[in-house]
Amino acid sequence: MEATSVRDIVCAHSPDSDDAYMFYALATRKLRSPLVNFVHQLCDIQLLNQKAMVGEYDLTAISYHAYPYVSDKYQLMAAGSSVGDGYGPLVVATTPLSPDELKGKRIAVPGKMTTAYLAMRICQPDFEAVVVPFDKILDAVNNRDADAGLVIHEAQLTYGRGGFHKILDLGAWWKTTYDLPLPLGANAILRSLPADIKSECCRLMRDSIRFALDNQEEAINYAMQFARDMEQPLAEKFVGMYVNHYTEDCGELIPKAAQMMLDMGHDLGLIPNRVQLEFVR
Repeated sequence: MEATSVRDIVCAHSPDSDDAYMFYALATRKLRSPLVNFVHQLCDIQLLNQKAMVGEYDLTAISYHAYPYVSDKYQLMAAGSSVGDGYGPLVVATTPLSPDELKGKRIAVPGKMTTAYLAMRICQPDFEAVVVPFDKILDAVNNRDADAGLVIHEAQLTYGRGGFHKILDLGAWWKTTYDLPLPLGANAILRSLPADIKSECCRLMRDSIRFALDNQEEAINYAMQFARDMEQPLAEKFVGMYVNHYTEDCGELIPKAAQMMLDMGHDLGLIPNRVQLEFVR
């Protein structure tokens, strides 16, 4: 009987400590499959969103906000979501401001397809977006290229070192306003892949996240090489914020929250087409 060939799956994700943590068991080949072999590609999230529009990778991290633009090519995966439950992207500035004072301001944002940008527009529709790479947001605010900055990734915990003031926590605002977690990022897989391959990728992703949660010390040690400007306790805190039970399986609550957010984006004219979220489990 002929052996089944293992299919390479090009898997793209951000070079961040939380992504490194959840992919640890796959990247180090502690988990293997008779069907698929993950080939890892590291990219900034805004670039991943853009590449997903042309179906560049078999499996890719995307912003939930990007899904309406890539839903013809991708389905979402039940495993791998980054979710802020009462916390999330922050708006910071060099001087204290009230959230209401952000109206009309120039705000540095990490890309217009990021979920942080969508949530900011839902919260405060009236501001001028200045698109800046996510790791240059604080510099843009310091250099007065923007009045405030919308920070994602590790800067959510390290902004205070530069003397910045927190103006608004979008995850806290979302939770207070809608009593829901804020879905930020997801994994998406090509629709055109065979059903058994898609299911196997989702199983591996779920098992890799479970492995990291069960073997935190070694997974954190691996993730530290991707933790920009963070010592281990802070990196552990950041990973703990965004790799949790919702990451292992999004359940029913996260699709509900994401669907509501995208519908609101459409109703506000921020998203051109209304889509129904589809998940592979």
